[in-house]
Amino acid sequence: MTPKSALRAEAAALLAFFEAAGAVPVEADLLLPADTLLDLYGEDIRARAYVTHDPDRGELMLRPDFTVPVVQMHMAGGAEPARYTYMGEVFRTQAAGSGRPSEYIQVGYEVFDRADPTRADAEVFALFAQALAPLGLRAVTGDMGILMAAVDTLSTTDARKAALRRHIWRPRRFRALLDRYTGRVALPPARAQLIRAMQAQGAGALIAEAGPEIGLRSAQEVAERLAALVADGAAPPIGAAEAEVLGVILSLKAALPDAYEMLCDVCVDLPGLAPAVDRFAARIEALIAAGIDVGELPFEASFGRTTMEYYDGFVFGFLAPGRPDLPPVATGGRYDAMTRHLGGGREIPAVGGVIRPELVSRLKAEARP
Repeated sequence: MTPKSALRAEAAALLAFFEAAGAVPVEADLLLPADTLLDLYGEDIRARAYVTHDPDRGELMLRPDFTVPVVQMHMAGGAEPARYTYMGEVFRTQAAGSGRPSEYIQVGYEVFDRADPTRADAEVFALFAQALAPLGLRAVTGDMGILMAAVDTLSTTDARKAALRRHIWRPRRFRALLDRYTGRVALPPARAQLIRAMQAQGAGALIAEAGPEIGLRSAQEVAERLAALVADGAAPPIGAAEAEVLGVILSLKAALPDAYEMLCDVCVDLPGLAPAVDRFAARIEALIAAGIDVGELPFEASFGRTTMEYYDGFVFGFLAPGRPDLPPVATGGRYDAMTRHLGGGREIPAVGGVIRPELVSRLKAEARP
């Protein structure tokens, strides 16, 4: 195991690289308010974060990454445009027997800039590619905005679209919902029975039969949920052609120029996808202008769907070839919606990424003769 002092030296070198690129170094708190993270990620974050309790501040979590506190700091009064860099420990629980560390160092670079988001995407990717070039890593890109736009163009209810968008980062749940919304899978028997009872008796009678109120949900909230289930059950299925096109998008893997051509073809069936595909094209041009050879740069439409769910546009990763045992050496992406959520009415386009110095150090050591 590499001593922590050596890892911090590796991290300091990466920090200096980002500073030289114009980033301002910042610090972030170790303990973050749990309610902020729960609002962003839902209860799923509890399975990935260390939770503690403070008598005055309430429930807290050890920071699972730096992005949330950096966004909070910037939205509280950062200059515009702004570029930040940071280094320090993050903490995430790991599955038993995985062998992966629950505490490790991250070095990051974040850009807040309204002028040209696609150019900022290219700037961040090119900077990471330059920093990691000696390691011979495999880069991969994706675009969560394409997936979200595809969901938004479906001919179905707003409630179903919202559910699909919410579960884009949970592929199994997303697939289960899509199978149900297209009619490929029938409603669970218990839900079908509940809907029939609701239609026959009404919400008031069902709630009265259930007995006295207990728990956190009020009778009104329960009635609203029952009404939503009935409305969902009455909604017509998503058409097979639309579902098929969505499946094509989800499985798309190709070099960036080829992926663009395929997405243009998809726009014939889903014309609402066109603005997202136009941004995709603009990003390709920005990457070329930043010196990136896009001819062989991979695009995977589903890349990023199992990471923390604040990315809502361009995503990227740098992976060690032939080392599926290692997590990505670096990951990043666009998270405009987070600035809206944490900005108190303000928002700004934002993109960034992180590098794991211990993986950089390990790969350097393995490459030595």
